Amino acid sequence: MQTDALSATFAALADPTRRAILARLMEGEASVTELAAPFDMSLPGISKHLKVLERAGLIQRGRTAQWRPCRLEAAPLKEVADWLEHYRRFWEQSLDRLGDYLSELQRKDAKHDRKK
Repeated sequence: MQTDALSATFAALADPTRRAILARLMEGEASVTELAAPFDMSLPGISKHLKVLERAGLIQRGRTAQWRPCRLEAAPLKEVADWLEHYRRFWEQSLDRLGDYLSELQRKDAKHDRKK
């Protein structure tokens, strides 16, 4: 089964270890050993996470002699941000309408209190 890029990105981001790896790569390139250091996990375990991130297009692995640096590829994250933007606008508009409704209730309540 082939998944679309957005689904692959969300699936990769679903794991906290992979999110932590991406956060580390925001600082710059790192080797697998460097990426594995903060985790209580084997190198093959970290490599599995890196493969998921690589398949989602979130990282790229290079080769410099014996060193295989990993680096962040941010384009898929922009696609996520663009997709989420629609929902951010929806929630802002909903909260604005709720604010208007609450203001109207407060005005009616204040008007009612003055009549007493």
